Amino acid sequence: MTKRDLVIRISNETGLVQQEVLDVVQKTLDHISETVAKGTTVELRNFGVFEVKIRKARVGRNPNAPATDGPIPARAVVKFKPGKEMREAVLKLTPGAAAPPPAV
Repeated sequence: MTKRDLVIRISNETGLVQQEVLDVVQKTLDHISETVAKGTTVELRNFGVFEVKIRKARVGRNPNAPATDGPIPARAVVKFKPGKEMREAVLKLTPGAAAPPPAV
């Protein structure tokens, strides 16, 4: 699904003009990106959590020249942790999936 598909679907369901829906969707994404770029966690209930994690520095290998090792510096990356409803819905797609583990 693309952003355009999302806009069309929301527009059809709500009766709003597509341009207005696009503006709202784009502003939402802009604010999420801006907040995460500042290092702040964004939590959207029943959807998921966007947060910044720092990857440790490590040694990497070039698969085309495995004899040479190269340092990979530490860096910040965005992680997404799906919410409970999304996680359960995706688990249903797994063939032969066992029941989800009990909540602790």
